[in-house]
Amino acid sequence: MRVDGNYGSTLGYEPNSYGEWKQQPEFSEPPLSIDGDADHWNHRDDDDYYTQPGLLFRAMSPEQQNALFANTARAMGDAPEEIKLRHIGNCMKADPAYGKGVADALGILLEDISREA
Repeated sequence: MRVDGNYGSTLGYEPNSYGEWKQQPEFSEPPLSIDGDADHWNHRDDDDYYTQPGLLFRAMSPEQQNALFANTARAMGDAPEEIKLRHIGNCMKADPAYGKGVADALGILLEDISREA
């Protein structure tokens, strides 16, 4: 069990909006030769982050969508506004109705999204 504070409230994930815990490629392991070379796969090279969530959202019933909006708003609770705006922008890229529903649940006007997204 750690007793040294475990970095306190420092964010433990990357990427994040505060520049903490950046990747350090200089510490990555060298490629492992198996049958050819194996190396690190950068999953961020895939630029289609929105098709699958959009398909899932459109497959939901209106009741499920409303539950998603309410759950998202509750989970985002006291997150900084810029994080909420960015999340709504991402939801809108998946489906405009998804973004609008989350924005409405958070009490944020869509006009506020365009300045951040």
